This record gives sequence, C-alpha cells and structure tokens, in this order.
Amino acid sequence: MEKVYKNCQSCGMPLKQDPQKGGTHADGSTSTMYCSYCYENGEFTQPDMNAQQMRDFVTDVLKKKGFPGFLAKMFSKGIPKLERWNNG
Repeated sequence: MEKVYKNCQSCGMPLKQDPQKGGTHADGSTSTMYCSYCYENGEFTQPDMNAQQMRDFVTDVLKKKGFPGFLAKMFSKGIPKLERWNNG
C-alpha cells in the first residue's frame, strides 16, 4: 500500500488543494504521493525536469498567484528534499 502524503512529492503542493485530489496511476487509481499536475496515468507530466527546475517553476506559479517573491521562494525551498528527487 502506498504511503499517504499531505503534499505532492514532486512539486510540494498540498494534495488537498489539488482539484483532482491526486494524480493517477497507470491503472487509473489515485496516487497518494503526487498531484494531478505532476503525475498522470502512471507517468510524470514533465519527466525531464530536475528539482531545481521544479523549484523555479513553482516559485513562478506562486508569484503569479500573488505570493510575494520571498514567500514563494520559502514555500519552494523544500522541493529538492521531496521523494521524487531523492530516488535518483
């Protein structure tokens, strides 16, 4: 059984804020590890992205949503420690 996480282990978004409540595995079941923006049908939506690129991407998204730059950077700081980036 998959461990249940509070945040996506790819981008760090709280899973409860995911409109789909999680990404999907190849069999269509819901992932309790990754959000629907990062993980679909058992594959990462951006497989070639590295942790730093994800961090930059998330920072930009948060800024566009109105978060001040320092807060956006703070929220994305932990991305390299997430599961997706530590299995390499």
